[in-house]
Amino acid sequence: MENIFETVVKDNKLHAKWLNTLSMMENAGAKKIKKCEHPILATEMILKHSAEEARHAYYLKKQIQKIDKGSCPTYEKKYLLAPKMSFYYIHELDIKVCRFLKDTFGYIGNDLKYAAYLLVTYAIEVRADELYPKYQDVLTETKSSVNVKSIIAEEINHLAEMKHQLKEFSPDWEKLCSTVVEVEEKLFNVWINAVEKEILAN
Repeated sequence: MENIFETVVKDNKLHAKWLNTLSMMENAGAKKIKKCEHPILATEMILKHSAEEARHAYYLKKQIQKIDKGSCPTYEKKYLLAPKMSFYYIHELDIKVCRFLKDTFGYIGNDLKYAAYLLVTYAIEVRADELYPKYQDVLTETKSSVNVKSIIAEEINHLAEMKHQLKEFSPDWEKLCSTVVEVEEKLFNVWINAVEKEILAN
């Protein structure tokens, strides 16, 4: 990942697309969380989490203006890196986790939505806790005007919150998380390889 970040940060056009891609994925995560909300029993935690993910999407969009003003106004494919895989990553993770929960435990309806929310979010937060600090290290080293420190702080809190909720959800939460992290890792590797391929082609 460090090689990708170093390459991206050197090129403002690529960097803008990278930020826009992250923004799109954060926004997709926020929308997934909203879909998992119970229509009546929505908790403060889930409302907070969806709001923060949406804010991350907005924050990343605003960062683009520091390096390439006026670029990447939307999430159209031409403004993203590896757009097909970037859209596919979270959507496919959600589908695979839902299928796992349904086939293994028989979850349906709101129970399935909530369980998927916990596990998908956990896997993504684990990934975010690896990706954003490494990206920030490169931003700092290159004295970039872009920074993601506020996102890093919130993602750390999100991960702690998800662990707490998962412990309450199931005594076997660690085994469940291990399974889902393995699924996420395969999807992430496909995505990051697609991003790298596109970057090297530029």
